[in-house]
Amino acid sequence: MHQTDQDLVEPEIRAERDYMDTCRATLARMRAEVSTMLAVGAGEGDAVADKYSNHALRQHRTRLIKRLADRDGAPLFFGRLVYPPGEIHDGVPGSGGDHVYVGRLGIRDDDGESLVIDWRAPLARAFYEAGQHDRMGVRVRRRYGFDHDGVLSAFEDEPLDRQVASGAGEGLLAAEIERPRTGPMRDIAATIQPEQMRLVRAPLGRTLCIQGAPGTGKTAVGLHRLAYLLYSERDRLRRQGGVAVIGPNRSFLSYIRSVLPALGEVEVSQATIDELTGSGLSVERVDDPRAALIKGDARMAEVVRRHLWSRIESPREPLEVTVQRRTWRLPAEDVLEELHGVLSRGIDYGTGRELLAQRLGQIMEGRSGAASGTTSHQLGRHAVRRLWPAVDPARVVFDLLTNRSHLARAAAGLLSPDEQRAILLMPRPRSVRAMTWSSLDLALVDEAASLIERPAKLGHIVVDEAQDLSPMHVRAIARRTAGSCTVLGDLAQATSPAAVHDWTAVLAHLDRPDGQVEELTRGYRVPAQIIDYAARLLPRIAPGLRGPASFRHSPDALHITATTPDDMIAATITTCATALAAEGSVGLIAADDDIPDLHRSLSASGLPHLVLGADGTGLQAERLALTPVSLAKGLEFDTVIVVEPARIAAAEHRGLQRLYVALTRAVSNLHVIHAERLPAPLAQGT
Repeated sequence: MHQTDQDLVEPEIRAERDYMDTCRATLARMRAEVSTMLAVGAGEGDAVADKYSNHALRQHRTRLIKRLADRDGAPLFFGRLVYPPGEIHDGVPGSGGDHVYVGRLGIRDDDGESLVIDWRAPLARAFYEAGQHDRMGVRVRRRYGFDHDGVLSAFEDEPLDRQVASGAGEGLLAAEIERPRTGPMRDIAATIQPEQMRLVRAPLGRTLCIQGAPGTGKTAVGLHRLAYLLYSERDRLRRQGGVAVIGPNRSFLSYIRSVLPALGEVEVSQATIDELTGSGLSVERVDDPRAALIKGDARMAEVVRRHLWSRIESPREPLEVTVQRRTWRLPAEDVLEELHGVLSRGIDYGTGRELLAQRLGQIMEGRSGAASGTTSHQLGRHAVRRLWPAVDPARVVFDLLTNRSHLARAAAGLLSPDEQRAILLMPRPRSVRAMTWSSLDLALVDEAASLIERPAKLGHIVVDEAQDLSPMHVRAIARRTAGSCTVLGDLAQATSPAAVHDWTAVLAHLDRPDGQVEELTRGYRVPAQIIDYAARLLPRIAPGLRGPASFRHSPDALHITATTPDDMIAATITTCATALAAEGSVGLIAADDDIPDLHRSLSASGLPHLVLGADGTGLQAERLALTPVSLAKGLEFDTVIVVEPARIAAAEHRGLQRLYVALTRAVSNLHVIHAERLPAPLAQGT
């Protein structure tokens, strides 16, 4: 029950606050102890043989210090389990034998007793999964409420050992889910639901593909799964190369950047799909839909492979190598035999080149000896310079996409003449340096780079907003996956012409065909009124999908304002000012081409705001974020104002999908302002 009697509550609140202070002081002491051990080199050996183990120990302590950080005074526990007195569960005694506190990090006192157990620990499962159908030994589950400064201000007890009214103990849960937010995304360790926890705790060996409509928590599930795997399989993941999160753009990665550190996980690399594949190149061009569809097709992998390997020449004449005025001569048949021997091994281009150089160098040195100061390796490198040339992956793709004859040879039997013309860049850029690259070009560059030298592997990769990835993008991720993946997305939000339209196909391109496709069907963040309104678009954009059943109902969540072109700016400014007078973040979303005019109008009106850029810089700097619709995917705001839906829908090939994204970014209120006629699906019943 939700405690309201002040005579009963105040002493309990004070006691819980005191316990929080004790936990905070203990955490600070734990961190200080590790810092001291790092500073003085405690436990390090003096022998030369200890150098590696000393380095590993220092790295471990450095990581532990970061994990034990007290982040902005955030609550160190959010729940408590009460067991029958004196019981011990999973070998972990509770406080006084019956209380177990659950939080983001495990905290132990000087005697090794648990003050707070990590939400990922086996004993913590009961906090999320226990119920009257299966109490898991728990008598009472307690949730805590906190004010805006993170101070414990309320608690709510849910008895599990007797029948209570439906919904008992869920008041603070609902309040936490609905709490206004500003700045980056927060963790949901306090509010994970059973169907989400089942996916969070999926074992490392299992690849999951999670389809989830807006507000179902798929991004949070993916990030918390990664945190759980790092808790349960940290050493194994480190041996496999670590973990990474791949997102669609820097704006999105900036939005989610605080979630894993808040859970104590600071060793997670983050990259956009273009950073993963770009080899330092940047995206400056967008392919037209026809070219994008072809470049993203998996057939392009074979086109790139053929073009790369076509650079190797079979010798027709004896091979002559001159170094330091001395010439070595190898018969063509000997060189051809060595070349075929290397090619038959099926190794990558770069390794094959080195191996052939080694073999030819040894042959030349063995027959005539090497010149003074010359090694067999140097001889071999000279020998293969023209026979098996060194290549740059960007140059490989440049030559393929700008040379009609090269493309025709490589694509013969794979791409039709019309398809070849669609991807041939005309007029031809002057050089690789003058080339402007698209995202799909970078995926081709990565394909070439991987054929030259295989990329480093990772133990687990979380891929978010995966519904927009092409098969070639998915192949780039697959090449880096040593273990499993968590793939997150919503097919209804796919806006790329080259996107893979079926999750089983994504798993196939990942080379994980035995992966599981899961669906989250219950929305927690977006009110039903907003979801239902946006779902009017689903029959047009994703006929096979349904909107989620929303956890939240807010009668005043949806506002549609029809205005005139002359009054559009005034209506927008007024709505923004009203939203800023309330709590929470505000996202003003419009077609990309409309952003400059809106920026000028907001500035002239004196409304503080930021214009969200592709790098996500300053996302938390202002409460009002003027957001190009192309960057809205994956973000959420307490209040969203969508300006002129018809212009968003008409701006690109999949404009209705882009509009669906915009409409589903709101977690409290959605305002739709329009002067033009609403797209037909939205106009029905409005």
